[in-house]
Amino acid sequence: MKRWKTSLQIGLLLVFCVQVFASSLQTQNRLSPWNDRRAVRRRTRYIVLHTTEGGTVGALEKLRRLGEAHYLVGEDGVIYRIMDRRRVAMHAGRSMWEGTTNLDEHSIGIEVTGYHNRPITDAQIRSLRLLIADLQRQYRIPDENVLPHSMVAYGTPNRWHRRSHRGRKRCGMQFADRGLRAQLGLSRQPLFDPDVRAGRLIEADPYLAEQLFRTAGRSSGHQQAVITNPSGGGTADTITRNRSAWDIARDQYRSSTTRYVFPDGTEKRGSEIRNWRRIPAGTQVILPRGQSENAAEELLEIGVHGDSARELAGEEMLASTTIYFLPDGRVRQGTELRQSQVENLPDGTRMLVGYVHGGYVTARRSAHDIAGAKWNHSTTFYRRPDGRILTGDRVSEDSIIPMMMVFFQR
Repeated sequence: MKRWKTSLQIGLLLVFCVQVFASSLQTQNRLSPWNDRRAVRRRTRYIVLHTTEGGTVGALEKLRRLGEAHYLVGEDGVIYRIMDRRRVAMHAGRSMWEGTTNLDEHSIGIEVTGYHNRPITDAQIRSLRLLIADLQRQYRIPDENVLPHSMVAYGTPNRWHRRSHRGRKRCGMQFADRGLRAQLGLSRQPLFDPDVRAGRLIEADPYLAEQLFRTAGRSSGHQQAVITNPSGGGTADTITRNRSAWDIARDQYRSSTTRYVFPDGTEKRGSEIRNWRRIPAGTQVILPRGQSENAAEELLEIGVHGDSARELAGEEMLASTTIYFLPDGRVRQGTELRQSQVENLPDGTRMLVGYVHGGYVTARRSAHDIAGAKWNHSTTFYRRPDGRILTGDRVSEDSIIPMMMVFFQR
């Protein structure tokens, strides 16, 4: 009886502490209109920490408009609720951890106002510590599953990296620092990249890997200010002999919203550049502000974005996750073609790299059955029976008809 009373007292004390704990959070609702349209996650294994790379006002407007995070922690420590914590928020983009892809469907995303190479404020640390602890308690998430976005983001092959690779983002990289993690109440962290170790990805950014798994793990207990693009001379947004367009812009390098200002003063958009090997040193790369996480996703075209499938898909040109839309109307996965066929595809062949061919919509198989929460996302593609291709954000449930093909990110 005495033992029962003691357990009851401890339980009541824990409930009281949780209530006090939750009430100390400074929160404001800024709920996204996407809340009613996003699916409820079946499982929550991770918390992913991001940095906005800009101020609170602009970030809050974009995150709310697109439903790209569950929470935003402002510089003053105020926590803004953007998406229902139970629902999917499109915050991680192309992502992988321990072989699991599409972490949006397995995680809660927290944006923190600030930059990946600058310390966050004391007010943010206090609020973030409370928020993380609250979420860990509710979903039983261990410390080592609280991850920086840069640790889980990955990119598909390009001109500089012939395989899918880690290093697509440096977002939130300071959250791997042991000292900062201790301030956030986190005592454990990953010591290596499980996907690089298993050969699922290659390491494309040695400096980032150093910060995430080696230097960061030995932190002395204070937030570390890290340096973006530490080598190569010039300013961080300038192409040099040792710093490519990808090093600066990552997946945004060929986007129509990324501008290149050449040494002679002329300017081009990323989508207008054909010969990337001839961009002169001293070219400045200007990235757009408030860019959506997945804005760079697009259909690639041989003859426009590159001269061959090998240039655009690297060693993955024969993979099942490389999709070819042939000029004669056929759709083929890399595994369905011979190497000689792929190496001689005609100009005008369009491609998706790093995608799942979900098959056809039927009367008994909906787009949601195929693509899950991503059925209406901008990175999901639909091919109509007449050959037209639409993105998920341009379709409605009523406009999705049988015999449409669905393609979504791996």
